[in-house]
Amino acid sequence: MAAITLIEAVTQALAYEMANDGAVLVLGEDVGVNGGVFRATAGLQQRFGDQRVIDTPLDETTIAGLTVGLSLQGMKPVAEAQFDGFVYPMLDQLICHAARMRNRTRGRLTCPLVLRVPWGGGIRAPEHHSEANEAMFTNVPGLRVVLPSSPQRAYGLLLAAIRDPDPVIFFEPKRIYRQYKEEVPDDGEALPLDVCYVLRDGIDVTLVTWGAQVKECLEAAEKLESDGISAEVIDVATLRPLDFATIAESVARTGRCVIVHEAPRTGGFGAEIAARLAEQSMFDLVAPVERVTGWDTHIPLFRLEMKYLPSVERICAAARRTMERS
Repeated sequence: MAAITLIEAVTQALAYEMANDGAVLVLGEDVGVNGGVFRATAGLQQRFGDQRVIDTPLDETTIAGLTVGLSLQGMKPVAEAQFDGFVYPMLDQLICHAARMRNRTRGRLTCPLVLRVPWGGGIRAPEHHSEANEAMFTNVPGLRVVLPSSPQRAYGLLLAAIRDPDPVIFFEPKRIYRQYKEEVPDDGEALPLDVCYVLRDGIDVTLVTWGAQVKECLEAAEKLESDGISAEVIDVATLRPLDFATIAESVARTGRCVIVHEAPRTGGFGAEIAARLAEQSMFDLVAPVERVTGWDTHIPLFRLEMKYLPSVERICAAARRTMERS
């Protein structure tokens, strides 16, 4: 079994599901002939034809509307937004129609669609190409929000997202698209949605994160271990609905929590996790919750980009503060 990258795992999952379910189709800007801007759909049009891998106009509003319409007619469309900053014209269709369809029809209709969104910074891209805007979707009832952090989880969670009867926003951290490889069996085995993954056990502090920041948190845990601090690392993976029980169980053991995300601090999804800890886990905490986040600015271009993103050093410093304040 060959090791593959995260982007190759996305391609593999799409190909598997298209081969085994004729209702699955892919659409978006340049997804067909060119195989997508990141080559996530490379080779799919040649294999499945241009009726199932559809190049659309450069019009995100139309893409979203087509996706909702196709899902209501028995198809399982997987649409691509080329970049995270391009999703804003899609919000009307996603929020006002896809997310409400089950409730609007009292369960008679659902919208089994996936919107794939290359997400986050770290690739030295221009404005609109490096945003971490997941929090705005977690506030919408009826949407699932999924954010994998490895090739294995990208494959399994994308299969689960396509098979889900309701709309899923599937953010793909493009900074780690080709950063490392894992062996990923092409066996069609989906991973469960709506659960957090404990990637490393620890007893002193819980690091909670998602997406590309999982790598930094695992590296921080290694560094903290050399200082005698045992850090547990949790990959949230599905932000909505949130598996808070796994986070709460970890914090009950460690007594401390550091939440890490690259989105701006104010209104970020980390604030939701911190609020739930305050409501439900107050008496388990022996130190205030720390957040390590992006800054409350638009992500700066090029030279300052990596200064904006949470670093191993910032994560370690936050973890040490929780140890000092207990």
